[in-house]
Amino acid sequence: MSEQIIHSKSIVEIQAVFGLDKPTHPLITILDTEQLAYGEETVGKRFSSDLFCIALKDSSCGIDYGRNSYDFDGGVLIFTAPKQVITVKKPQALNEVKGWMLYFHPDLIRNSSLGSKIDSYNFFNYEVNEALHLSENEQNTLNQIVQLIRDEINERIDNHSQQVLVSNIELLLNYSKRFYERQFNTRTASHIDIVSKVELLLKDYYEENQLTKKGQPSIQYLADSCFLSASYLSDLLKKETGRSSKDHINDFLVEKAKQLLLSSTDSISGIAYSLGFNYPHYFGRLFKQKTGKTPQEYRQVN
Repeated sequence: MSEQIIHSKSIVEIQAVFGLDKPTHPLITILDTEQLAYGEETVGKRFSSDLFCIALKDSSCGIDYGRNSYDFDGGVLIFTAPKQVITVKKPQALNEVKGWMLYFHPDLIRNSSLGSKIDSYNFFNYEVNEALHLSENEQNTLNQIVQLIRDEINERIDNHSQQVLVSNIELLLNYSKRFYERQFNTRTASHIDIVSKVELLLKDYYEENQLTKKGQPSIQYLADSCFLSASYLSDLLKKETGRSSKDHINDFLVEKAKQLLLSSTDSISGIAYSLGFNYPHYFGRLFKQKTGKTPQEYRQVN
């Protein structure tokens, strides 16, 4: 695989990467994937940009989505945030892949309410194999919104354009959030298996004495062990249990702390260190937050 990364800083540069003319709008563009083509010389090259991208492609796009089974064989919606790297895995001929790619620069939304909450749309940090698989009706809904954006770019650039464009992007993201909720719901059985795996990973980590050797397990450690991105795992756990990945780690540590406080005469500091806390006062703060008592109070009362 090539180590070269082709980085685009603007809409103009992303259009140039695909061999397209100068865009109509400097901060947003929509590319039709049927009009994009690249040969064997592009395979293995890596691309990144300073732009957000939302891409809808049909199932023939040839991207490796991992070993998971999915709900729909049709449209796949993929989100990438600025600085993320995408690798081309195979050539693409004209008219081979149906769909669109919506690129927009952060400056477009910077002074809007969307700009202040764009990080809350966690799916921009999902991996490709965690893409959103759409029903035909869901595709039609998003296509209608994208057409409104396309019309605005091509026909109505005026003092209201930025607000209209940002509003439609936010509408697109909110529908995507709804559709991801549907996807989480339809995969509950497999997700429950992942919840169980997270609990087992934490148990094994403790029993193998990794807390004292390596410190507390990170969210990334749990995600890697489940073959998921950290953002997707946390959203999955939140949906299934009402608790995030960090909550699962902290709750596990507090439960182990309760056992140690009642079953040993070790000092509070010693217990804190054995649970991977570098500073005992952090342990005390977390314990009180979760139980309403300090570790010493808990030990005395029980």
